[in-house]
Amino acid sequence: MRRDTRLLLVSLAALLLALPGAAAAGAEDTTPTFTKDVAPIFQQKCQACHRPGYIAPMSLVTYAESRPWARSIKTRVETRQMPPWHIDKSVGIQDFENDRSLTGAEIDTIVRWVDAGAPRGNPADMPPPVEFADDDVWNFAGLFGGPPDLVIHSAPYTVPAVAQDRWWKPEVPTGLTEDRWIRAIEIRPSSVDGRRITHHALARLQQEEDGDLGAASDVGPGLLMEWAVGKQGEIMRPNSGKLIKAGSSIVWDIHYHAVGEEITDTVELGLYLYPKGEEPKHRQVLSAFSTIEGGSDHLSIPPNQVTVTERFHVLKQNGRVENYQPHMHLRGKGMQMTAILPDGTTEVLSRVSDFNFNWHLNYVYADHAAPLLPKGTVLHLKSWYDNTSANRANPDPNQWVGYGDRTVDEMGHAWVNVTYLDDDDFAAALAEREALATTNDN
Repeated sequence: MRRDTRLLLVSLAALLLALPGAAAAGAEDTTPTFTKDVAPIFQQKCQACHRPGYIAPMSLVTYAESRPWARSIKTRVETRQMPPWHIDKSVGIQDFENDRSLTGAEIDTIVRWVDAGAPRGNPADMPPPVEFADDDVWNFAGLFGGPPDLVIHSAPYTVPAVAQDRWWKPEVPTGLTEDRWIRAIEIRPSSVDGRRITHHALARLQQEEDGDLGAASDVGPGLLMEWAVGKQGEIMRPNSGKLIKAGSSIVWDIHYHAVGEEITDTVELGLYLYPKGEEPKHRQVLSAFSTIEGGSDHLSIPPNQVTVTERFHVLKQNGRVENYQPHMHLRGKGMQMTAILPDGTTEVLSRVSDFNFNWHLNYVYADHAAPLLPKGTVLHLKSWYDNTSANRANPDPNQWVGYGDRTVDEMGHAWVNVTYLDDDDFAAALAEREALATTNDN
């Protein structure tokens, strides 16, 4: 055999022997680790709740805290139970300002990390810890350069250690002596203990409308905001706001529940106002669009079956839909909002297919995706209720269920903010949206 042929065979043999080790090294390089790959995801999408002293049952801040829960984490993220985000990804608008869901790539990273044995990785790769705002600091204080301009407290209420649910509905004057415009809103229980007893809180604006507000004059003041678990606050889009008038008041509707010890608390409403003399061009109103034809008294859910309800709402003015927040109780399974345009075409805007009463999520559309709907558009709201044993949240599938404030009763509506636009502004908004779409296509 020639010498050069022997050298070639030896080289090939050496290469073949090296391949398994090389492959293993390559696999090791691509295996996700906690410090390098998983911790950044937890920081961005999980630790707001999963940290010491907060509502989640475990902390996911450190490797030692996270490692025992690896298999459970895999199950929750694969099934998209966590982080809570219940928008159906197969239909409707998918671009939201506050999307907390995991991307497909993030889910894949976590799953591969768990399947590889949940390795820690190099401690030097660990990102710096996230600094979360103190509970006593308002969420938007940094954005607006300080605390809210106006803070309104509900009247104090004491919840006994053991009691049925309570609904507290005091009316509190705002103290305003001149009309002002709101650019951001926050609501929160006043204390940590208050968060334990407060199921949800509504702040309705009570004031006289004088009919000089253009497209929004016949809409009324509406609800300022609802607070529930998982809801941080609302910021108006540029050049839009909510009008709060001199002599107005807040009518509170607060749902309290007992937790085994007597607790007294209030709920506080924080309003960030436009500077005096600066008035936004467009008025925004938060409405409850019902899914129950004929009104709340017509909701009747038979035992051991799935029930569907629906209702239609006509937009009397042009509007930009800013958000979508379904509200149901324990039998609630899903809710869909569809726009039926004046030309007869229909578009599913959003659908929640796996509603979870533990998370009252507000889905805020991204600027470029918020639906622009002409006057005459019909918003079709449809709800599904699962009153069967297949619904794990159902306390008793053998009961008829009607409408009511109690958790074991049912409701069906969507909280929807609409910014109302006159014809000229609506045409300008459409032209801007079309120009943006053309730019993106190119």
